[in-house]
Amino acid sequence: MSLTKQKRDEIIQFILWNVRDHSKDIARFTQDKYELSRTTILKYISELCLENQIGIDGSTRDRIYSLKPSGSFKQTYQIQEKLAEDKVWRNDIAHLFNGIRENVINICHYGFTEIFNNAIDHSEGVEIFVEITIWIDRILICINDNGVGIFNKIQKTYHLDDSFHAILELSKGKLTTDPETHTGEGIFFTSRMFDLFAIFSGKYRFGSKEIDILYEVERDVVGTEVHMEISSSSGRTTESVFSKFTSDSNNYGFDKTIVPVNLARYGNENLVSRSQAKRLMARLEKFKTVILDFNNVENIGRAFADEIFRVYVKSHPNIRVLTKNDNKAIKQLVLEIQGSNGQ
Repeated sequence: MSLTKQKRDEIIQFILWNVRDHSKDIARFTQDKYELSRTTILKYISELCLENQIGIDGSTRDRIYSLKPSGSFKQTYQIQEKLAEDKVWRNDIAHLFNGIRENVINICHYGFTEIFNNAIDHSEGVEIFVEITIWIDRILICINDNGVGIFNKIQKTYHLDDSFHAILELSKGKLTTDPETHTGEGIFFTSRMFDLFAIFSGKYRFGSKEIDILYEVERDVVGTEVHMEISSSSGRTTESVFSKFTSDSNNYGFDKTIVPVNLARYGNENLVSRSQAKRLMARLEKFKTVILDFNNVENIGRAFADEIFRVYVKSHPNIRVLTKNDNKAIKQLVLEIQGSNGQ
């Protein structure tokens, strides 16, 4: 019995949406889903290859399939007075997103214009390279400038110890090297809107994928390179991200932040000292609610905990300090210190 056009279209969409995760067994995976013959499934795959929607590599037995982009863009822009991120988006970028869900377009629009503007205003470079790739299932935006490097500039502007310290401050939000014209919110919110967000600069990569992570990379990146990736089926909205960092549901002000405690340490060192705690809590008086994320932190010292949950809390009574992802041992220590503080 022949399949209806609707069913054929459904099978084709299934193949396209799953070939990335099933590059070696997409035929069998689709066959199991629809209970059709392997010959039928291979026919659909062959058609997609001929239409250049799927790539193929290897021999018949060891074939590997890949998803080909439906749209792409590459352009280098010279940083000059007339260069403006909204014009670049409107004239060069927006048309690539025809047919994409509106909420995803809004996130890409926000992220692109924020990062591109940062490169114009802060990088001290002379050019910006943009590369955008759109597949049926996801979108990747890369923006690279040839300036002084974001971590290096933050370090020098705020007289911080090193790039590690700069990255910790960047993760908190409300950090800018030009407070007269910028709020320091763009990178913070952009990193939370995308499924994957990564900044490469110098020898380091700082990224967000549910949590903030710092890596040392093999290559030495000149300037600042930002990668932003999001699923084209994402249900996330710009408004939903903004609301997560607002203490008052009736107020859209950015007054709540999540701080990755793991970034307060160097390498595998233990978090035991008051100096480490002070570095972690610096500048947090800008917020009403501070959530300390203990992901990847197994234990903390008593002095470190006391500095935060007794000394800092007592001297900042208008700031709520909360925790998340803390294990049983950390919870117990915090409760003891809060108890001694009369909380």
